[in-house]
Amino acid sequence: MKKYTRILAIFEICAIIFLIVSENYTKQVIAQTNGLRENYIKIDVLLYNSSDKFISLVHQNLEEIQKQNEGKVKFEFFDGKGNQAVQNEIISQIVNSRVDILLINLVDTQESQDVIDKFRNKNIPIIFFNREPLQVKAIKSYGKAYYIGTNAKEAGNLQGEIIADFWNNNREVMDKNKNNTLEYVVLKGQNSNVEANERTEAAISAINNAKIKTDELAVKVANWDVDLGRITAESLFLNFGNRIEAIISNNDAMAIGAIEAIQKYGFNKGDKSKYIAVFGIDALPEAQELIKQGAMTGTIIQNPSEMAKAIYTIGMNVFQGNDPLYNTQYIFDDTKIAVRLPYKKYVG
Repeated sequence: MKKYTRILAIFEICAIIFLIVSENYTKQVIAQTNGLRENYIKIDVLLYNSSDKFISLVHQNLEEIQKQNEGKVKFEFFDGKGNQAVQNEIISQIVNSRVDILLINLVDTQESQDVIDKFRNKNIPIIFFNREPLQVKAIKSYGKAYYIGTNAKEAGNLQGEIIADFWNNNREVMDKNKNNTLEYVVLKGQNSNVEANERTEAAISAINNAKIKTDELAVKVANWDVDLGRITAESLFLNFGNRIEAIISNNDAMAIGAIEAIQKYGFNKGDKSKYIAVFGIDALPEAQELIKQGAMTGTIIQNPSEMAKAIYTIGMNVFQGNDPLYNTQYIFDDTKIAVRLPYKKYVG
């Protein structure tokens, strides 16, 4: 009996040792698997509206960056659908998940403080882009937050210059009633948006600085959207008709919609007597094609590839502990937290 008891005890000890070894081995395998699974930099990208034509191109270029860095970085994209409540819900969902870098294109440009407050404890880089946050102090308060965008006044100024140039060189086409006054309508992105306001004001200022008399027939908000641009432009055309000599749009999407609207009534199809000059900003591929066809007059180049490259590069620099502008040709503006990418004219 004693011999049997000893044998049983030996078996129990062996079983315990086997269980301990198996458990440790399983933990090591899981740890190694997780290490392999997560051996990349996770970048969450919050878009204000993925259907926005320019933002969709930034999205595509970020996907191309991921392909070029396969296994090194992984992007996950989230669509705010133009609704801050939707974007807030997304933020609430991802704040406790794994994220190494946050790239955010705000719906409401007054929400930067809330974003920083939610992610501050994670100590991750936060790169705001394209839609300029109003709360500069909030970004400065967190040492790992930056803004990558453009100079809206520069875009408006360049747009105003190409409008003035076209007026001076094609007055017989533009000045329909021969009163030596440029009569125009504005398609505005949003009333509360910094870029929309500055683009509009700078464009009109540049035209006036060129000593051109102007008459503003109307300013209408079309929310940066093709469909709203078309609906709004048609309403303006039916109201003002042939008095409209120029449509000045804060972006190409609304300008494209405007062209669709006036072409419905036979304008901008090749007959110089039925032509309304249309100007946009972004130089979307569709806009460039319309300019080549003569249906659109001019636009300003905002490069989505350069935007994607800048937000990725600066985000990676901060994540890796480098100076944000390390190994780049970017410079900060006076705020020391914002990089402004340049614009160029495009008239075909």
